[in-house]
Amino acid sequence: MSYDPLDKRTTGGESPREERFPRGLVIRLFAYLIAGHVIAGFLYLLFLVGGQNQ
Repeated sequence: MSYDPLDKRTTGGESPREERFPRGLVIRLFAYLIAGHVIAGFLYLLFLVGGQNQ
């Protein structure tokens, strides 16, 4: 839904923009955060194992 600031069709109590994030954005954000932490953990593990072999 697009937001037009010049549109006066809103009723008294409702906000012209949505109060919640779109569901797809929340799912993508959650997936990117999980994937980022998994990759960071894997790199940490690689450096940890590589440092013990010296």
